[in-house]
Amino acid sequence: MKSIKKNEAAELRDFIILWSTQSVSQLGSSITVFALTLWLYEKTGSSLSTAALTICSYAPYVLMSIFAGALTDRFNKKKTMLGCDAFAAVCTVIVFVLFSIKRLMAWHLYVLNAISGLMNTVQQPASEVAMTLIIPDKYYQKTSGLRSLSKSLVSVLNPLLAAALYSFAGLNGVIAFDIGSFIVAFMALLFLIRIPENKSDKKESALKLAKEGIVFLKENPLIMSLILFMSGVNLIASAFEAVLPGYVLPNPKGGPSVLGIVTSCSGAAMMIGSLIVTVLPKPKNRVRVIYLTMLFSLGTENFLLAFSREPVLWCIGQIIGWVLVPVMSANLDVVLRSAIPVGLQGRVYACRNTLQFFTIPIGLFLGGFMVDNVCEPFMNFYGDVSFLKTFFGEGKGAGAALMMFVLGVSGSLICLTVGRKLNKYQYSEN
Repeated sequence: MKSIKKNEAAELRDFIILWSTQSVSQLGSSITVFALTLWLYEKTGSSLSTAALTICSYAPYVLMSIFAGALTDRFNKKKTMLGCDAFAAVCTVIVFVLFSIKRLMAWHLYVLNAISGLMNTVQQPASEVAMTLIIPDKYYQKTSGLRSLSKSLVSVLNPLLAAALYSFAGLNGVIAFDIGSFIVAFMALLFLIRIPENKSDKKESALKLAKEGIVFLKENPLIMSLILFMSGVNLIASAFEAVLPGYVLPNPKGGPSVLGIVTSCSGAAMMIGSLIVTVLPKPKNRVRVIYLTMLFSLGTENFLLAFSREPVLWCIGQIIGWVLVPVMSANLDVVLRSAIPVGLQGRVYACRNTLQFFTIPIGLFLGGFMVDNVCEPFMNFYGDVSFLKTFFGEGKGAGAALMMFVLGVSGSLICLTVGRKLNKYQYSEN
């Protein structure tokens, strides 16, 4: 990774402060979410109860993103970010108080998660536009790589720190860490960072502004096609996430600890990929890089895990599947920031969030449903057929292996089909 030179550090001062402090805050929030999942599972013993935490926080994000982006474009970005962060922090404090007086219940978490999810729905597009406003164009790829790196670090450190803090300090200790990280990020944003306002921001109705974001996508088929392509990728990736535990846990060489190691390999791979992004030269065709990296990821990881029975190969599969994700993300980020006018980015990014991420809960549901109700029963009935036993194994988990094969085929077809369409569009950076 190339070091940031002095002149670059000066030009990226606001980005570096915002990125580093917000990353610390994100780590604190992620640790709290993980710890609350552990606490709720201890109380209920129900996987559905813990899954509902994610559903409650994700539903507002998908349903309200279009209107949230319109609000983002109307209001001051810095004030929006500060307000949303403060509101989310209040929710965390309420959890802290309820737990301390032994009144914390599952429905409290569902309601507070929904509120926090709604705040994140408004904060996320504001943050994206803020990054555009404080990052010089020539540093888009490098800063995108750094942002991917921080996300990867959070994904690797989150379960380790959460488990350690929860074991030694309990839920109160976890929440205290979260609140401390929030204070650091809030103060840095309030006093150290200047986010210029875009002069073209409009004061029209949220409904009209949301419509403008949709109209922009309709008039820019390349951007729309990329967003829909990523929605397909997210469908396969989220289904894989639902299938992986059902594949690793029942395996004689698997189990909870192995699942943790295999899962952490994705974060480690993304860290490596993020470092690669920061030193890669500008590609000749960013759009081609986007779909070819996803073809490689979806067309290798799923098949490797489907046909293997060794934890080492599962880890290798995770690394192969995730190492190029930051490369894809960086190039997609540059395309979007270059093609979408700053004055429209809030509402367009919000529309993107709805269209690109609505497939994630669908994928999670389909992955679990297919394993439990289709693939496992199929392998139980036909598992003695020699070629099925050879390819996917036998016993519980064989159905999950079959589902991974289905996901590998589906993901490859999506990349090949959409890739041909994307090749027809012309793209040039401003």
